Amino acid sequence: MCIRREGCNWVLRLTQNNGEGANHEFLRKDISFQDVIDLYCFDRRLRSLIFNAIEKIEVALRTRIALTYSVDENDAFWFLNHKLYFQHDKFIALTRNEIIDDKPVVGDLMKEVKRSNEEFIAHYYQKYSEPAFPPAWMTLEVVSMGTLSKLFFALDKNNPSSKTICRDLGLYNVDILKNWMHGLSSLRNTCAHHSRVWNRRFTIALKFPYRTNYPFLSKQEAATIRDNKLFAYLSVILYLQQIISPDSSFRKSLLTLLDKSPKLVVLKDMGFPEKWREYSLWK
Repeated sequence: MCIRREGCNWVLRLTQNNGEGANHEFLRKDISFQDVIDLYCFDRRLRSLIFNAIEKIEVALRTRIALTYSVDENDAFWFLNHKLYFQHDKFIALTRNEIIDDKPVVGDLMKEVKRSNEEFIAHYYQKYSEPAFPPAWMTLEVVSMGTLSKLFFALDKNNPSSKTICRDLGLYNVDILKNWMHGLSSLRNTCAHHSRVWNRRFTIALKFPYRTNYPFLSKQEAATIRDNKLFAYLSVILYLQQIISPDSSFRKSLLTLLDKSPKLVVLKDMGFPEKWREYSLWK
């Protein structure tokens, strides 16, 4: 078994001040190597559980975005309409597809479409030369969650279609969903690259809605949560799971894993508040 040194090494160390302003590090004597292995295995199971849950959310979001806009705009290539974006430079960054000095200059969407090995993408280009992109339900099927997040972020939040997508998820603020997609995309990548998640401080602080159509966190509960720690992310995943996959075993599996957490796992380090089991979302 190979354990990433930088991920677990800090757990073995204790920092003390020598009284003269200097800090010294000592190896903790109350921790065995087995404790570190148990911590690593816990984090690995946690990553796997999170990754699978986000995968379901990703599929649901790409389907909703592709179909909602296609139907509302009556246009299979709606994502090429610059009027739907709130900033023209973001539209260009996503959809650019041109030749400059005999070199192709393409945006994020085209990069991922060209990189795809899917047969339906190859079939499209064998049959059509225009438009340069396949229709939305093909294009969005092959883009990463990160690019999907960039696309939704770039779309004007006042578009009726964006509001419809949010309402389908029990949300009233498009900015909330944009923030969640960004955060979950980052967390997904962390899991995919086998990086530590259990006590990580994430770079993207999540926003909490005060009004939803499905059980979430109350305003008082949200005020006790650190928005850049794992508990905040798990709460968002759990909220979305209850809508897109009501029969999901995510909650049960997560609670079972937490109940069997090893010696070195401190829920507070994961951002769990003291009485989190009493919160409406987690009951």
